[in-house]
Amino acid sequence: MRYAPVTERLAELGSAKWAVHYRARELEREGREVILLTIGEPDVNAPEALLDVAQRAMRAGRTGYADGRGEADLLDALAERYSARLGRPMGHGHFIAFPGTQTALYAVLMAMAEDGCEVLVGDPMYATYEGVIRACGAAPVAVPLRPEHGFRMQAQDVARAITPATRVLFLNTPHNPTGAVLRRAEIAALLDLARAHDLWVISDEVYEDLVYGPEPFVSPFALDAERVVVTNSLSKSHAAAGFRTGWCAGPEAFCARLLPLAETMLFGNQPFIADMTAAALRAPDLVAEGLRRRLRRRLDLVHGRLDGHAGLRVHRAEAGMFALIDVSGAGRGDGTWFAESLVEATGVAVMPGASFGKVLTDWVRVALTVDDAVLETACARIADHAAGAG
Repeated sequence: MRYAPVTERLAELGSAKWAVHYRARELEREGREVILLTIGEPDVNAPEALLDVAQRAMRAGRTGYADGRGEADLLDALAERYSARLGRPMGHGHFIAFPGTQTALYAVLMAMAEDGCEVLVGDPMYATYEGVIRACGAAPVAVPLRPEHGFRMQAQDVARAITPATRVLFLNTPHNPTGAVLRRAEIAALLDLARAHDLWVISDEVYEDLVYGPEPFVSPFALDAERVVVTNSLSKSHAAAGFRTGWCAGPEAFCARLLPLAETMLFGNQPFIADMTAAALRAPDLVAEGLRRRLRRRLDLVHGRLDGHAGLRVHRAEAGMFALIDVSGAGRGDGTWFAESLVEATGVAVMPGASFGKVLTDWVRVALTVDDAVLETACARIADHAAGAG
């Protein structure tokens, strides 16, 4: 039997990067005590107020087919949010609703790139980015995000990577896995390059509401309304990952081109979830405010317990749900070895940095989404393991 080329392009980009996570689940089923620090999922449930909105909407009959662009109240809420944040009027034509950021990224890239194109993307990157780039036939070109620059993308590194085949610059701010927040001047320099080379710019902003460092979040869309397309969702900000609700925001002309593709794929998200999403957008801190405080406190905890211990070095994130730990100074192997041996020896599951790119070969990513006491226990086991007692 014959298969479409996309199946070959994605063959090695599925669950393999999550091997440590799945191994931890196996150990759990075998009765081992496991501490999962692998997944970036909020440590609270979706707010009752939002669940009530969804339930009332379902009981009111909001369970039929949806508008392909998005339900009217959701589009109103998106227009209110972005008009206020960007300081310019935004209408329904600037948005398309999707079931989560992942789907939005897939559709947006399908509308921007094709076979023979190149997409510039930071290394490290979120684990699914390579897949959504390759799915449309384009080739990902890694731009190193260097620790000495706080893992923030630099225009000079992008300039060196641009070729005649470059079509898209893929940004993620705030960044997963590093927690870096791009500065306004850095964004301006990147946009200057995009204009000079006629590049689209994608900005994945799913951690927008989880900034706890001193630098404010700036959206590239605020600085360029013509070539930037934003993707976002409620997964992190409102602890609503399982509801699969997100959107893209961009130029009206782009969204008009994208709409038939989005309708072919999905034809909107469920009306009762759209109603919940609209309510969430109008109440941004139902979860995010408390989550920001807890994440910052837990980052301080990890830094205090592990930075400088047995050769470990903890990077101070500015946003997001993760701490990065450089394990090279421990002298016991790279990040993959450390993560694999850690889960077997101690039951603590962290992500190898290599799952996110070559720059993090000697690092591991730790989710800050468990109770403080559990995180304390995990840090003690990590410290012992790094020192050779694991």
